Amino acid sequence: MIKKFLAWVSVLLFAVFSIYPILYVLSVSLRGDNAFQSQSLEIISSTSTVKNFVDLFVNTEFLLWLRNSVIVSAATTLLGVTLASTSAYALSRYRFRGRNLMLFSLLATQMFPATMLILPFYIILSKMHLIDSFVGLFIIYSASALPFCVWQMKAYYDTVPKELEEAGLLDGCSRWQTFYKIILPISSPALVITALFSFMASWSEYIIAAIVLQDPQLYTLPLGLRSFQASLATQWGLYAAGALIVSVPVLVLFISISRYLVSGLTMGSVKG
Repeated sequence: MIKKFLAWVSVLLFAVFSIYPILYVLSVSLRGDNAFQSQSLEIISSTSTVKNFVDLFVNTEFLLWLRNSVIVSAATTLLGVTLASTSAYALSRYRFRGRNLMLFSLLATQMFPATMLILPFYIILSKMHLIDSFVGLFIIYSASALPFCVWQMKAYYDTVPKELEEAGLLDGCSRWQTFYKIILPISSPALVITALFSFMASWSEYIIAAIVLQDPQLYTLPLGLRSFQASLATQWGLYAAGALIVSVPVLVLFISISRYLVSGLTMGSVKG
């Protein structure tokens, strides 16, 4: 009984510790005086207003930044899932010269922080004339997320019995048909994790976007929200309102795919 009580207390404390920053950001977004520091613990007071949310959509380029982020994240996710699912399948099912070296090289790239790759990426993109373009961001985000995605997909493919593909081949399917008609459908948990990781790698990323994108018309949400911060003053109310709205798609995505996410992280076999 005592252990159960302590467990519930621990969960409650962790929940409060996790939720309070979100509530504080909500409180800042509802303040009309643009004050970041406050002695009051009230989240919603008599002076609270939704003016910051209205100004965010009416008086800023928030919708443009949202559109740009959706384009970048959707393209990165689609490209990441396509490349990871196909390349991981080849690495899982075929034996060819250089295969182990390729796997080790993919793993080795995860040993270095992404900031170390900014300069090489910038030089490559400048020579390809892809600076200040969404295509340049697609390339960098996909290249950054692919090593993890490939390894994750390969580990899942390794658990899929080869007998399923052999049965498909005996029924007259080609190798490609066995892949997209048999293997892909039963690999949906792994595909969901791959899509989620690719999406998260681009949706809230700031450093690479700040280097690649210079045109304000191409700003993504992180770059747009950064523009609320000036050298002498910061529009904390708009910043907090934008931060809350930016987090909504991620929250909805996690909730909608939670069952796939849990099964993809815990399952080591194929479900019938």
